Amino acid sequence: MEASYKKLWKILIDQDMSKTDLRLKAGISTMALAKLGKNENVSMDVLKKICKTLDCNIGDIMDLVPEKNEKNVKR
Repeated sequence: MEASYKKLWKILIDQDMSKTDLRLKAGISTMALAKLGKNENVSMDVLKKICKTLDCNIGDIMDLVPEKNEKNVKR
């Protein structure tokens, strides 16, 4: 499974907030923001800061999706 932060970017668009605005308001690093942009793993602390800033739950900003090579794997 991998993270998808599409929901986060939609919230930012809906709230007319830039990624830089989010970074500054949430107090997260540019590295964390870059990882989010690449759908890479970030710490739970980063996710909690974002949720607190946007007044939402973690499921409102991210999804877990199967990795591309997992889609055709039978279990």
